Amino acid sequence: MPHTVEEAYELADAAFSGDDAKLVDELGDVLFQVHFLSLLLEERDAGSLAEVAEHCRQKLIRRHPHVFSDVEVARARTSGEVLANWDEIKKGEDGREPGIFGEVPENLPALLYARKVQRRAKTAGVEVVAPAPEGAEDDQLGDRLFALVDEARRQKIDPELALRRAADRFRARVQSDEEQS
Repeated sequence: MPHTVEEAYELADAAFSGDDAKLVDELGDVLFQVHFLSLLLEERDAGSLAEVAEHCRQKLIRRHPHVFSDVEVARARTSGEVLANWDEIKKGEDGREPGIFGEVPENLPALLYARKVQRRAKTAGVEVVAPAPEGAEDDQLGDRLFALVDEARRQKIDPELALRRAADRFRARVQSDEEQS
């Protein structure tokens, strides 16, 4: 559903902007999408909003033993341990696609897709090495972009947000120059 993706981007923009009124509005739009899609599930006798909520609750409990478990061994002490635990738990879940890149949606925006592919490879012990730029110009550019995403991942910088901030700075500079003319 294209509206769901659009609303998710608008929600992310509102959360990033720090505008609480806009955040409330966009959360409502996303909640409407969740409710609407749940109604479609009900019409097909395939689920309900209550089942979606229960599934979400169970998944949170299952994937966060460091929060919900009374067993000390299950408690992760660092964010790295939490992430490693999370990945291990997800591997054992029913219905998961096999392989390193199982369930990495191919329709993610390119920067997010590259970062997720790199993270999955690294988690599996595969060192991320961007290929040396060669071949057609668009392949060379793609390889350089992939290497930049890897650099951002290593520095724990979200490449999408970094590029967005750069575009916003450029936009503000051009608008300022335009207003001064």
